[in-house]
Amino acid sequence: MNKQFYYVTVATGEVLPDKTLSEWEFEIEATPEEASQLEGVLKQADREAWANFWQAHIPFKEYRHFQQIDDYDHDLKCVYEMLHTLGTPETKEHIASMGILDFT
Repeated sequence: MNKQFYYVTVATGEVLPDKTLSEWEFEIEATPEEASQLEGVLKQADREAWANFWQAHIPFKEYRHFQQIDDYDHDLKCVYEMLHTLGTPETKEHIASMGILDFT
């Protein structure tokens, strides 16, 4: 299948085929299936973020006991790994400079 350019905003979970539709952070080149898979990972990360939000309102439970924090970290790492894999050279360079992925 042919790849096309998509424009991604992590905070909103948007993966758009037109860079003029919204502000974007990362440019990727992906098949429609890969773009859909990235959207799924972004949605999962958003669900974990909401779970963390609600857990944060439990005053007697220490944050280190929240499995959702580890789950969110894992999901967000998956997002950035996919962005790095599918990204344009500029996207790959930017993500590498963030220091959040282990390239060893």
